Parts: sequence; C-alpha cells; structure tokens
Amino acid sequence: GYNFLGESYHEQVEVTRIVALKLGDAALQERAQKELEKALPKALQDRDQYRQILLAVETADADVKKALGKDRYYLADLESFETNSIMLQQKIGVLKQMFSFADSIPQVLKELNAGVTHFSELADYNLNKNFNGRAVVGDDPYDISEVNYGNGDPKNRLPEESHGTHVAGIIGAQRNNGLGINGAAQVKIMALRAVPNGDEYDKDIALGIRYATDNGAKIINASFGKSYSPNVEWVYDAIKYAASKDVLIIHAAGNEGDDLDHPSHPNFPNDQINNGPEIANNVLTVGALTSELGENLVADFSNYGKINVDVFAPGGAIYSTMPGGAYDFQDGTSMAAPGAAGVAALVWSIYPNLTAAEVKKILMLSGVRSDIPVILPSDPEKKVPFSSLSVSGRMINAYNALILAKQVQDKKFNLNKYDFIR
Repeated sequence: GYNFLGESYHEQVEVTRIVALKLGDAALQERAQKELEKALPKALQDRDQYRQILLAVETADADVKKALGKDRYYLADLESFETNSIMLQQKIGVLKQMFSFADSIPQVLKELNAGVTHFSELADYNLNKNFNGRAVVGDDPYDISEVNYGNGDPKNRLPEESHGTHVAGIIGAQRNNGLGINGAAQVKIMALRAVPNGDEYDKDIALGIRYATDNGAKIINASFGKSYSPNVEWVYDAIKYAASKDVLIIHAAGNEGDDLDHPSHPNFPNDQINNGPEIANNVLTVGALTSELGENLVADFSNYGKINVDVFAPGGAIYSTMPGGAYDFQDGTSMAAPGAAGVAALVWSIYPNLTAAEVKKILMLSGVRSDIPVILPSDPEKKVPFSSLSVSGRMINAYNALILAKQVQDKKFNLNKYDFIR
C-alpha cells in the first residue's frame, strides 16, 4: 500500500480551495464563493446549536442522576419520577425528549459530541480559506508530474480515522471466525491513504489509481467523492489507464440524496462528461439501500440517477471492522460500494478469465430488479419505481451474479446482446 497524504489529516473541501487559490474560470470561482458564503455561517450556527444542546443535556443528566440516586436510568425512570422542583421537571423534560433520538442518554451525548466535532472541523478546517492542511505533505498538489511525496505507511493516524478499516472489513473480513462480520470474499487488501478529512486532491486520486493498477490490484474500491474536480482530466486518464489493464473501479454514488443526472449535482470521480458516453467501461457506481423492503428501501441519503448510478447495494447501518479490533455500524454509499466490490471479487475469484467490463455487466444484469414504489431521496413526499433510480434498475445479488458468471464462462449467455443505454 501507499500513503499519499503523508502525516496530514484535516483538509479543505474543494469549494474552499477554489476560492482561496482562485482555481478555474471566473464563473466557477463565483459559484464557489456563493456556496462558501452560505456554508460557513451555517456550519458555525450548527456548531453553536449542538454545543448548547450538549451543555443542556450534560447538566440535566448530572442533576437527574443525583436526584434518582443512580448512574444509569431509562425512560421509564423519568416517567415515574415525581418532584416539586420546577427546574428539575424541566431537566427531566429535556431528557425525555432526547430519548426520542436514541435509546440511552450516553448514546445521545456521544452523538451530540460527534456533531460538535463535525461542525467544528467544518468551520476550522474544511471551510477555512486560511487553513493549509497540505503544507505538511510538502508537494505541489497541482503538479501531476511531482510524484515523490507521501510514504509507505497507510495506517490510520487517529482512532476516528476509521472509514477505510470499515470499508475493508465489508470486502474481506475473515469469515466464520466467530468475530464481527463475514467479509464478502477472501481477498488481499491493498491500503491506499489518499482521502483526508476534507476533499481529496485529484492528483492523489489519479496517482492512487495508477499505483493500485501497477501493483496488481484487480478491483479498486473508491468510497469517496466530491462536487468539484478542478483537475478531473488527470483522474479520467487514470481511469482509462486502469481500464487498459483490466482493472475494475467501484465507486460510491455519494450521500447528498441528489439526482446525479442533474447538471448541478455532479459527483466526482465519474466515468462520463455531461451525461455523455462512458469514457471507459470499467467503472461501477453504487447507490445505497436500507434493510427495509418497501418504500424506505433506498437510503434517504443516497444519491441516485438513471444515467450516473449503475446499481444499488446495502449501505444503511452496516456492521464492520474498526481500528483496534473493534466493530461498529456505519452508514453511507461508502458502505454500499465495498459490498459490490466484494461480490465482484467473489465472482472473479471463481471465474478469473472474465474481464473487468464483463464483471461490471454481470453485477448489473444479475441484480434483483424491482418496480416497487420507493421514497425519492431528494423529495420525501414523492415516490418513484425503484427501477428508475439507476441504470440497471437493480440491487446487487451475489448468488445471481455467480450463476450468470458461470453461464457467461460456459458461453451459454452472451453479454454482448445486452447493453445499458445511458
């Protein structure tokens, strides 16, 4: 593996860099400036709101514990507790309200602290024009020819830097050992650290794809994305290079609940320009499902698109590996993509003569298709057929994929007869 970030962790998002460094043309800079002027005040407002709620819950929790005479209590304890103190009644009311958001007050406090951290990092790093997280790396991120940077140590730098570990477990956690989860396939993981706590640089992604391709990777899981890509041509060239070496790239569709087919909602890296033909046939973009079969089947955060999302896979409340031997639940299309990548690896491990393009098409054609009405992520008041939200209209199914792969290998099914119109 390799670490393209050196010892850096926090980073600006791309819209901040466009404004700070005056990247792109005047129209792009103006659009980015308007977005930043809207996003930064909101982040500060949300941070302050979370801090206020956190303080109120912490204070109420401490006082109610003292009044109840125990360190752990439940909603039933609050409902049965009687007091003449108006102030204590108010604090009990606050805690009762919190139980509507989580099963316990410790969980509420954990989530509130996470919210404070999230919005603080947005304001202090991601949306801060004066922050330079790249300085410690020492390269010029806008010079693709400068490649001697980073190091060979891709492990996480902080305990909360858990994203890659969680993704890797979905793909290849050891099976049947009685711990955690069973990964989708038996694989070797090549760890590449290229995505900071902020937006990734196009240079790192392009070089990361090339590094993985040149060092034997057959499948690249890309659980990341952003709305702006100033040097997208570097990434397109890398995708084409991977295609020339028969490498499959599986990309998360993103978590904004947007229609990626709309010009105002791009998600990079992608495999087409302005909804045109694919630049290569080796990229599979994956949206996220919940565990509910019905109108809530599609995760409310998942991006979708009849042109830009190929297929869906489970991505809601996925249990997987965490740093330090722990396990936890996480949500996102970042969890859906490795599920699809694991199925691709499973298929390829049994039928190694298939090409990357064939594996992609097998996953799309073999998925379970459904026309059931589902809530549209971008409009909770609207329902649409599930099949209308992706190119294939299907959800990944490992069993079906293996059956179809065998038929393709035995020349009993001709993939060339089937094409997805984009």
